[in-house]
Amino acid sequence: MPDRLKTALQYTFIIAITAALIWFSLRGIQVDENENKFDFLVRMWKQADKGWLLVMAAIALLSHAVRAERWRMLIAPAGYKTKFSYSFYSLMVGYFVNLIIPRGGELSRCYNLYNLDKTPVETSFGTVVVERIVDVICLLILIGISFIVESQKLFGFIDTLPFSTSGYASKLTLLVYLLIACVVFAIIFYIVFTRNERIRSFIIKTWNGFKGGLLSVFVLKNKMLFIFYSILIWSLYFLTSYAVLQAFPATSSLGFGAVMCLFAIGSIAMAAPLPGGTGSYHFLVPQGLILLYGVTRNDAVGFTFIFHAWQTLILIVCGAVSFVITTYIIKRKPSLAAVPAPKD
Repeated sequence: MPDRLKTALQYTFIIAITAALIWFSLRGIQVDENENKFDFLVRMWKQADKGWLLVMAAIALLSHAVRAERWRMLIAPAGYKTKFSYSFYSLMVGYFVNLIIPRGGELSRCYNLYNLDKTPVETSFGTVVVERIVDVICLLILIGISFIVESQKLFGFIDTLPFSTSGYASKLTLLVYLLIACVVFAIIFYIVFTRNERIRSFIIKTWNGFKGGLLSVFVLKNKMLFIFYSILIWSLYFLTSYAVLQAFPATSSLGFGAVMCLFAIGSIAMAAPLPGGTGSYHFLVPQGLILLYGVTRNDAVGFTFIFHAWQTLILIVCGAVSFVITTYIIKRKPSLAAVPAPKD
C-alpha cells in the first residue's frame, strides 16, 4: 500500500472516530424547540465566569513556561545551551501541531528548536522522551491519589465504560497479540538493520544522539530543581481543572474530590491518540460528571465542550504566534549556530 494512501486512511480513521465521539456526546443534549444545540453551547459560554476562565488561561501559560524551562534544563548537559524563549516557542509550536497530528508535536518541537539554534533533533528528542517518562510517573501518581481519594466512584465509573475488558481469557488473548507483534517487529528490524548499510548508519547516528539526550537527566547539576519543576507543572495542571470548574454554576459547588476525579478522567481521555484528545475528552468527561456527581447531561456536555474549546483556543493562539515569531527569527538569522554549554 502506498505511503500516501496509508497515511490518508489513518487520518480518515482518526477523524471518523473523533467525529463519532463528538456526535455521540452532542446527541444527549436536550434543547427547546426554539433553540438548537449550538445556541445552547453559546448560552453556556455566556453563563460562564470569564474571570475564572482567564485565571485558568494564566495558570496554563505558566505551566507551559515551567515546562519550557525544564526542557532547556535537560538539553544543557548534552552540550547545547538554548534560550528560554526558543524552548518556549518550540514547545508551543509542538502543542499546535499535536492538535493536527496526534503525537506529532514531540518531533516537530525538536525540529523547530533545531531551526532556531541548531540543537540536534536526535539529542533534543532524547530529552523529550525523558520528559514523557517523568510525566507518565507524575500522572500515575496523581491518578493513584485520585483513586485513593475517590476510589469507589472512579472504579464504579470504569465499570460503566463500554470498552472496559474483563476476564482472564480476553487479557491473555491481548497479551498473545502483543507478543506476536513484538516478535514480528523485531524480525523486520533485524533484517533491515543487517542488510541496509545506509539505514544502519542512520540508526546508529540517531541512537548516539538520542542516548545523549536520554541520559541527560542523570548528569543534571540541580536534580532537585528538576523534580520541583516536574511537581510544579502537574500541580498547575491540577489547578487549571479547579479554575474551570469554578467558572460554571453547575460545577462550582463540587468539592476537592470532584477535581481529582475529573483530572484523572480528563488525563486518561487526553492520552488517547486523537488530535488534542478531541472526541475522547468529550465522551469520557461528561460521563464522569453525570454518573459520579449527578450533573445534568446538558450541563455536563456544555461544560466539557467549552472547557476543551477554551484549552484548544489557548494552544492555537500561542502556537500560531510562536510559529510566526520562529519564522521571523529564522529569516533574520539564517546562519545562527548553537552555542555550546560551558564545560566543567
